Amino acid sequence: MLLESRDLSVGYRGKPLFEALRMDVDFGEVLVVTGRNGSGKSSLLRCLAGQQRPLAGAVTLEGEPADDRQPRFRRSVAALLDGGAWYPNLTAAEHLSFVQLVNAPMPDGWFTAADLAAALALDGFANTVPGQLSSGQRQRLAVAMALARPSRLLLLDEPERHLDEPGRDGVGRLVTEYADRGGAVVLVTHDASLAAGPGRRTLALDRDAGAGPAGTSEQRTRPRGGAR
Repeated sequence: MLLESRDLSVGYRGKPLFEALRMDVDFGEVLVVTGRNGSGKSSLLRCLAGQQRPLAGAVTLEGEPADDRQPRFRRSVAALLDGGAWYPNLTAAEHLSFVQLVNAPMPDGWFTAADLAAALALDGFANTVPGQLSSGQRQRLAVAMALARPSRLLLLDEPERHLDEPGRDGVGRLVTEYADRGGAVVLVTHDASLAAGPGRRTLALDRDAGAGPAGTSEQRTRPRGGAR
């Protein structure tokens, strides 16, 4: 199993948002996390990303603790948890090129900058710096940057925010393609079309925390294997 949480409790100042959560995500799977506002969806993603310590329980990636201070863990996980981090003097195209440059050599068959630009319609603002982009354009670029670096686990917190329907469709196709290439995805979303994409399972924090392994809307059917 790639990613697991056992008896996970997450919250602030000792007060839990949810408790005793058991979940797992394997290679080639997409887990959609749902729940009311304030149920702990974003906090769960930060724990999975190794950026927030749980109140109790543990998160492991292939048996090792989730900790973004560890180089091996950081190399395995790509996350879009907040707004993107921008270099004010780099254009959108240069941002993508820079991400792939610092992660070179890229694995064979990984998403290229051209692949991502086409999927998210970045070409129209490729030569524009972030300060001149709309909120929707910045969100498209942030999604592209998360996918531009090689990873085995992709964590996305409402990647559809600020996006129009074509943008949401592009994100949905990329999530499916990432899983088809063998990666695992945990996706927080309020968008019904993203949640209902092919091969999705659903974890409802309002319902499933403390109720055993994460609920599933579809059976596991994807082969196991590492992301290319």
